[in-house]
Amino acid sequence: MQEKGNISIHTENIFPIIKKFLYSDNEIFLRELVSNAVDAVQKIKRLAALGQYSGSIGEPLVEVAFDKEKKTITISDNGLGMTAEEIKKYINQIAFSGAEEFVEKFKDAKDANELIGKFGLGFYSAFMVSDQVEIQTLSYQDGAQPARWICDGSTEFEITEGTRTQRGTDIILHINPDSEEFLDQYRLQGILEKYCKFLPIPVRFGTKEEYVEDGVDENDKPKRKEIAVDNIINETTPIWTKTPTELKDEDYLAFYRELYPMSEDPLFWIHLNVDYPFNLTGVLYFPKVKPDFEMQRNKIKLFSRQVFITDEVKDIVPEFLMLLHGVIDSPDIPLNVSRSFLQADNNVKKINSYITRKVADKLAELFKNDRKSYEEKWPDIGLFVKYGMISEDKFYEKAKDFALLTNTKKEYFTIPEYREKVQDLQTDKDGQVVYIYTNDPAKQDSFIQSANRKGYDVLLMNSPIDNHFIHNLESKLEKTSLKRVDADVADKLISKEEKIESVLSESESKDIKEIFEKAIHNPHMKVEIEGLSQDELPVTVTMDEFMRRMKDMSAMGGGMSFYGAMPDNYKVAINGNHKLVTKILKAGKEQQTQLAKQAYDLAMLSQGMLTGADLTEFVNRSIELI
Repeated sequence: MQEKGNISIHTENIFPIIKKFLYSDNEIFLRELVSNAVDAVQKIKRLAALGQYSGSIGEPLVEVAFDKEKKTITISDNGLGMTAEEIKKYINQIAFSGAEEFVEKFKDAKDANELIGKFGLGFYSAFMVSDQVEIQTLSYQDGAQPARWICDGSTEFEITEGTRTQRGTDIILHINPDSEEFLDQYRLQGILEKYCKFLPIPVRFGTKEEYVEDGVDENDKPKRKEIAVDNIINETTPIWTKTPTELKDEDYLAFYRELYPMSEDPLFWIHLNVDYPFNLTGVLYFPKVKPDFEMQRNKIKLFSRQVFITDEVKDIVPEFLMLLHGVIDSPDIPLNVSRSFLQADNNVKKINSYITRKVADKLAELFKNDRKSYEEKWPDIGLFVKYGMISEDKFYEKAKDFALLTNTKKEYFTIPEYREKVQDLQTDKDGQVVYIYTNDPAKQDSFIQSANRKGYDVLLMNSPIDNHFIHNLESKLEKTSLKRVDADVADKLISKEEKIESVLSESESKDIKEIFEKAIHNPHMKVEIEGLSQDELPVTVTMDEFMRRMKDMSAMGGGMSFYGAMPDNYKVAINGNHKLVTKILKAGKEQQTQLAKQAYDLAMLSQGMLTGADLTEFVNRSIELI
């Protein structure tokens, strides 16, 4: 038997031999060929289960071996094999898919859909690394003859009688000079562990890389003896293929440690398992989210029938859920020829919505079942929940019932609970409920104490995304605004009808203003005389909430370049009712300036704004005054 011919190229398909660069990474040749081998083994098992094959199945196995001297890599299986006619149909005519015909043939068989594989197309990835590819195969069919196919990467091929004596297929790659990096035990094993670690059929990696000298041959050249190292590289039933009732907490934790060996244990996890209207399984873990959460992204691994595809899942998983870790496996996610790039379709959108809902349901369940435990986890998951509320309206609607607000007393409230707590005392004259917050409780302590003396509650908003979360809350909550505790003096943070009058006369107010303006001598510090409580500080330096937000947004690249270019402008509130102010008015001119400067510097110092020469001058002046 011998036949030569040309591979059929159909215009509706791209011929991967010609377009080798379609494959984003040449190492995926091994993933494709091993996946095809696994498909072939699964199919023979299925045929036997359907009564279509009565022979011995044997131990289902895929083997990968290489020979550094001969420069070959061989992928072998004991699957259903091919006849010469099937080679011509499945390998030569790219427009056909053996798997599709297989499913059509057994479409009435339950679960036959799981056997779909793109055999024929992925096979051509072999030519990315090979000068020549050879197939040795023997079909499971009665009376089948072994067949051999060989091709050098052009459209010419040759089919002859093969040498294989056992059912199955060998794919032999004759590696090209540019790809000899793959003739290495650790390189191949690394690829297999990356892509094939959880394949459903055992994959044995047998190396033929190492040799020892063993005498000399007839030409006085050293004889070498092969050392073969065989090991199964995959776990055929990873936890996401099992039901939650089969698993204990330790199983989930052990799997997490296997995926992320250097990470802290996760807080909790979600087991995904749905078969309608799409197929999806997986386990998603909630890690302890650190402030540098950008470093924690791309930790979700996407599989298709236990074959690793990619860890970039942004089209499948909502943006905020990229902070989760774990595994998603779905045969219903469309992939292009290299299986490396996702193509969004209705299934992807449905999966995206499903995952969002499952995550929200899990958080709601944890909150409802054990609020105390949930509150203890909040410092680790709060960043993630807030991120979700900002980026996904649907998630916000669910999360508003289990998202927590934390105050400086370390008390936790849901969003509705917090409004109930503060609305009586913190509603301004226009009916706006004002939430007061701090982003740096140590630096803003004096302001917090002033607010607390008035009975106001102060929220803690010091995560990396709280600037955005504050805007989000204001846009979602009716008649609500948020002000940072140092946006104004405590008496003016919330505008009320009642007003404390200053004890100073109009002329005294004018005099004290001039004294402080002369002492401060800074056009960006606007001095105002306020009627404040006697127990408030004599001088308070604040920045208007709106102006500070604009500058913060500009600093974060929010496009407010006008505000970013402006110098910082502050208000210096002089408490006209403080006894120090009265003392300054009664002092001599030189002492007036000195005391005013000292009071102003104390206000600056309390906010960490006094530095350099100004700080040194303040220290020296303090010593003189003492």
